[in-house]
Amino acid sequence: MLSAGPGGLSCPSGGFHIDPWRPAELAVITHAHADHARKGSGRYIAAADSVGVLRHRLGADIDITGLAYGEPVTLGDTRVSLHPAGHVLGSAQVRVETSAGVWVVTGDFKRDPDPTCAPFEPVSCDVLVTEATFGLPVYRWPAPSLVARQIFDWWQCNAAAGRPSVLFCYAFGKAQRVLAELTSFTDQAVYVHGAVDAITQLYRDAGIDMLPTRPVTSSRSADYAGALVVAPPGAAGSAWMRRFTPCSTGFCSGWMSIRGQRRRRGYDRGFVLSDHADWKGLLETVRDSRAKKILTTHGRDAALIRYLGELGHDAAPLETPWGGRDGESASDESGDAP
Repeated sequence: MLSAGPGGLSCPSGGFHIDPWRPAELAVITHAHADHARKGSGRYIAAADSVGVLRHRLGADIDITGLAYGEPVTLGDTRVSLHPAGHVLGSAQVRVETSAGVWVVTGDFKRDPDPTCAPFEPVSCDVLVTEATFGLPVYRWPAPSLVARQIFDWWQCNAAAGRPSVLFCYAFGKAQRVLAELTSFTDQAVYVHGAVDAITQLYRDAGIDMLPTRPVTSSRSADYAGALVVAPPGAAGSAWMRRFTPCSTGFCSGWMSIRGQRRRRGYDRGFVLSDHADWKGLLETVRDSRAKKILTTHGRDAALIRYLGELGHDAAPLETPWGGRDGESASDESGDAP
């Protein structure tokens, strides 16, 4: 029913592609990150909460239909609906039903609580196409509230010494999640990089409660003493950083759960906060889907496939360019992407 070809993951009986990597006549989009949502398709379908970000990133004039979660639409001989993926604002799993059965494409997802998006919803199916970004047993996430507390304490320690705290987060999704999580501890304003500022305003327009933010405009280091500054990873080491010297730097990512990653990347602190499912979350999702067949896309999927096979599942890889096969996408590291 679904197949991966030169243009992407296609559904011939429905006349659409899911997160196509080349322009398609009709693109059903799981979320607005750059490796899943690309310019050039004739029409788009996405979750209603994702429309604002998609217009911002793909163009205000795109032809797009926003669906409520669970709202079915008939496309050719298929019945399609979108269900919460818990990844970022407006992220969705795609459920495709035909007379031959039900497929679910998770897109990127997580099962941990996140105040900035609808929580993940398990969906039963015959075939599950799942991401495997962190598909190794070593990846097990701490409670997000604990990580938020660690970030706040680090910020306050630096503030007491008169130093700025520069926290690198992916500009779309992670930065807004941090700003929302920190409302449990403070109402202080946070300075943000321009790439973060634009997306944060879209989250505010969607009604997401976050700390107040101010764009970074001054070039004087004294103006940021004791402040928290949120910036995309692409800003690290750039001329833009000179205004904060001397400062303490931190990075938010699932990669920070691996000893040595923080040191190799040159950050003072690492905080384990991911917008992807960990090992436990991946296994729970396979179990909850009750799928007869599991296809894995981007990430560390070899270990996951092997383990699922040991449990008696029919599991195999499905080659896609989503995110790359080594974990969080290269676009995640850029200044204006996920």
